[in-house]
Amino acid sequence: MFNLDRKVALVTGGSRGLGAQYALQLAEAGSDIILTYRSNRDEAEASVERIKQVGRQAVGLPLDVADHASFDNFAERVTSVLQERWERQQFDFLINNAGIDSHSLIAQTSEETFDQVFNVHFKGVYFLTQRALPLLADGGRIINISTGLARFSFPGYGAYASAKGAVEVFTRYLAKELGDRKITANVVAPGVIETDFTAPAFEHNPQMKDMLAQQTALGRVGQPEDVSGVIAFLCSDEARWITGQRLEASGGMFL
Repeated sequence: MFNLDRKVALVTGGSRGLGAQYALQLAEAGSDIILTYRSNRDEAEASVERIKQVGRQAVGLPLDVADHASFDNFAERVTSVLQERWERQQFDFLINNAGIDSHSLIAQTSEETFDQVFNVHFKGVYFLTQRALPLLADGGRIINISTGLARFSFPGYGAYASAKGAVEVFTRYLAKELGDRKITANVVAPGVIETDFTAPAFEHNPQMKDMLAQQTALGRVGQPEDVSGVIAFLCSDEARWITGQRLEASGGMFL
C-alpha cells in the first residue's frame, strides 16, 4: 500500500462509479478527501461515510463541471474547507474524473450534444485545473481521466473520445508548464469498467460484456478496483519521476 498520509486529494465526480472508488482507494492509502458531486447529495454522503469508515476525513461539495462560471465560487469553498478542516491553504492531488456518458454516431450528433460533451470533458477540465493551480501544492499531482476509446474506436463515441483525446494533449502541456513546481501531470485511461456508468449499455445488450471480455487479453471486463490502484500509485512518491504520460488500465483491450 502506498503511503499518502497527511495528504489531501480533490476528486471530481467522487460520489459514484469509478470516482467513488478512486476516492476510497486514496483514503485507504492515507489521504483525506474532498469529493464533488453534481446533484445527488445522498450518493456523496454515502461516499463520504465510506471514507470515514477507513479512518480518513472527507467532505463532499457540489460542482457542475459544465458550469464554468461557478469555478471561482467553488475554489473559494475549497479554500474555506481546507482552512476549517485541515488548517492549510492547499491540497496535494487533483483527480479530474467527473464526466457524462454520450453515445451518438457522428452523422446524428447535434451541436448541442457536442457542446455538452466538450464542456464537461475538456473545457471543464481545462478551466477547473486552471482555477485550482494556486490551491495545488508544489510537488503535487494532477491526474486526468481519459478512456481506452482515445486509442481504439467504437462507433458512436466520436465526440466523447475526441474530447478525451484533447485532455491527453492538455495533460502533456500541464506536465511541461508545471515541471518547475515539481507537479506531475498524467492521464489514466480505463478500458471498459463494470460500474453504474456502463450498466445501462450492458443491460440493453447482454452479449456486449462477453464480446468485450473476449477482446481483452486478461479475459474479462474491468472492475473499479482494477483502476483505482493506478491512481493511488501516481499520487505516491514512488511515481515522482512519471509525468506527461498516458497509462491505460484496460486489461489489454484490442491489442
